[in-house]
Amino acid sequence: MIIEIGHFALVLALAVALILSVVPVIGAARRDAAMMALAPVASLVLFGLVAFSFGVLTWAYVASDFSVKNVWENSHSLMPLLYKYTGVWGNHEGSMLLWLLIVVLFSALVVMFGKNLPETLKANVLAVQAWIASAFLFFILLTSNPFIRLDPAPAEGQDLNPILQDFGLAIHPPLLYLGYVGFSVCFSFAVAALIEGRIDAAWARWVRPWTLAAWTFLTAGIAMGSYWAYYELGWGGWWFWDPVENASFMPWLAGTALLHSALVMEKREALKIWTVLLAIMTFSLSLLGTFLVRSGVLTSVHAFATDPSRGIFILGILTLFIGGAFTLFAWRAPKLKSGGLFQPISREGALVLNNLILTVCCATVLTGTLYPLVLETITGEKISVGAPFFNLSFGLLMIPLLIAVPFGPLLAWKRADLMGAMQRLYAVIGFAFVAGLVLYYIENGGPVMAAAGLAMACYLMLGALADLWYRANFGKLAFNVAWRRLAGLPRSAFGTALAHFGLGVTVLGIIIVSTYETETVLEMKQGATAEAGGYSLVFDGMRHAVGPNYTDDQGHFTISKDGVVVADTWSSKRLYTARRMPTTEAGIVTFWFSQLYVSLGDPMDDGGIVVRIWWKPFILCIWGGCLIMMLGGFVSLSDRRLRVGAPSRKAKVAKPVTPVMEPAE
Repeated sequence: MIIEIGHFALVLALAVALILSVVPVIGAARRDAAMMALAPVASLVLFGLVAFSFGVLTWAYVASDFSVKNVWENSHSLMPLLYKYTGVWGNHEGSMLLWLLIVVLFSALVVMFGKNLPETLKANVLAVQAWIASAFLFFILLTSNPFIRLDPAPAEGQDLNPILQDFGLAIHPPLLYLGYVGFSVCFSFAVAALIEGRIDAAWARWVRPWTLAAWTFLTAGIAMGSYWAYYELGWGGWWFWDPVENASFMPWLAGTALLHSALVMEKREALKIWTVLLAIMTFSLSLLGTFLVRSGVLTSVHAFATDPSRGIFILGILTLFIGGAFTLFAWRAPKLKSGGLFQPISREGALVLNNLILTVCCATVLTGTLYPLVLETITGEKISVGAPFFNLSFGLLMIPLLIAVPFGPLLAWKRADLMGAMQRLYAVIGFAFVAGLVLYYIENGGPVMAAAGLAMACYLMLGALADLWYRANFGKLAFNVAWRRLAGLPRSAFGTALAHFGLGVTVLGIIIVSTYETETVLEMKQGATAEAGGYSLVFDGMRHAVGPNYTDDQGHFTISKDGVVVADTWSSKRLYTARRMPTTEAGIVTFWFSQLYVSLGDPMDDGGIVVRIWWKPFILCIWGGCLIMMLGGFVSLSDRRLRVGAPSRKAKVAKPVTPVMEPAE
């Protein structure tokens, strides 16, 4: 009975969403306070209904209720409890319900933290969110119902896809969706502002925290997905330019541009029309990613759906929201007032350059991702656009952006002195250049691009620290005075510096591991030795083990350096008994920021086994830099002036007001 109640909750949620889609918009147009007041209450009710429905599906998984078709297809009674939870979103139907849950969660958060928003804007924003929720409620109920019953109920389930039975999948999809779907709030703010026909700096102050939150979670989701693929798939790579990877990367690029564009609009009331367009484009790319993953047009380890009817339905949603938003933009944008003017050499100019490069990069990735699909649809010819295209085109485009990153925070608004900013970076450039020369010398004239890449990474990291150094006036004021100035800087300043520093760390990891990683493939028998990264690996033999829902053939390796044992690891080949599906569990040993990666291949007739051994120098810097960028995002969000719902300290009466203080850069 509880399953039917969960299904009915979705039906009731659809009714609430449809009411919420219409009544507040009419109320905002008529300035009817009672109709607009419906929006916050209905949004909370909608969230409660969807959360209850999601909780019912989760209970069905935990209780192994195989009378539910979705549970039967994606769970097993012997599966560990953690993977019963992750199984909820480890399939098409459950993942779409999670998508919907996060949409209505953000609506509820707008209600909770948007108390100082103008009532008309809040009503329209919540109504647009309800439009999105209504579309996906229709999609779930008509094509992807997770509550379909089986009669009679099977005795046992078919188990979850083995490669999804991992801790990384417990956190990767929710984080990714918090980013993907979080941009729906930015989209809703943009559409609501176009409906009202009024966009100003206050709008940018309201939309910027939501952009920052979505960007932070999307950064976390992409990084977690990259690391999961790295250690779980046994392939030794951290990024493959897979179309589904690109589907999450494109909103990240557009969201990064939106974050910086909103800053220009907030501080100088410039780039108004462009910022609104970016807000629409970013969520449109999120919807495009949903279409690519759920429509069945792609074959990927990340893709779930193969039913054409679902793809057509999602394509309809895509056309409705993207086409409708761009039509509204084309109608309203000419009536909006243009923003303020500024010189090309200014902080605004640096942020415009940032936007230009990021959007071109996004267009490049979009072209490389969609071109094979379009060509196959039109001509039937199958081609693939692989890593060489993306590495060359994307890499060349990013070089000027990375050079400009440390300059931006050092430039003044409206009009700046480029030579003055460069003088502040002399020491940074000098240290970075020396770092590159040192690497070149150590490697006896090794790859020039590696030395240049290391110099670029150091330049980014030191440039981020230089921003804080000059803000606090170290070198001009007494140390204790400068230290107090540093401690008094707004948190958003530290958040910006952390994000830029983290970018430098990630670049460092990419450059070093791409240049200096080694791969060894050989057949090993018990007692055989292999060398990698200055370490010796001895193959000690195999053993058979049994897990809760799989069997495991494990190989043990002892790792030594200069004759001294420093570590050991197990690498294994698993067979999940219910699905009869094998997986590879790599043995990974970490040495500071570097890793030895051992993956087992096929057994040989003579008793040996094929072993792949990678030495991955500084690879943890790739994900460590992402963690630092995420930390920067959360630090900025903790700044009171970036919290939408933070009331003025001087306010005595509860009423819609704009923040007293402007957010720092």
